[in-house]
Amino acid sequence: MALAAEDRAAIAELLSLHGHLFDAGELHRLGELFTEDVVYDVTDFGQPPLKGVTAIREAARALGEAIPVGHHVTNVVLVELPDGGGVHALSKGLGVNADGTTGSVTYEDTVVRAADGWRISHRKVLARRAPLGGH
Repeated sequence: MALAAEDRAAIAELLSLHGHLFDAGELHRLGELFTEDVVYDVTDFGQPPLKGVTAIREAARALGEAIPVGHHVTNVVLVELPDGGGVHALSKGLGVNADGTTGSVTYEDTVVRAADGWRISHRKVLARRAPLGGH
């Protein structure tokens, strides 16, 4: 069964909401983005995976002034997972820092339907450090 247009729109909005909440400092609303038991994998940045909404909130606060002032999500590609296991969402993220520098990441998300709408249950953040997929 193909993913309905309404679900595609809701998931794209969910991914976009990430930037708005982080940029506004509305970390108390992260439950609108993630399942309570979310795994937020930042191992590509030399950090252990964050487990749960509280861990994500604390990590964001710990970054303080180093956290980007602008998070922008783009290039969203959605693929339904087999057996109704949710949706694989691939997207790009651009971060604008307070000093004007920027960075680019790829988000690999598993998005599941929860009682209160779509939520990210697993996110892997991959740094883009070299062109053409180089390392």
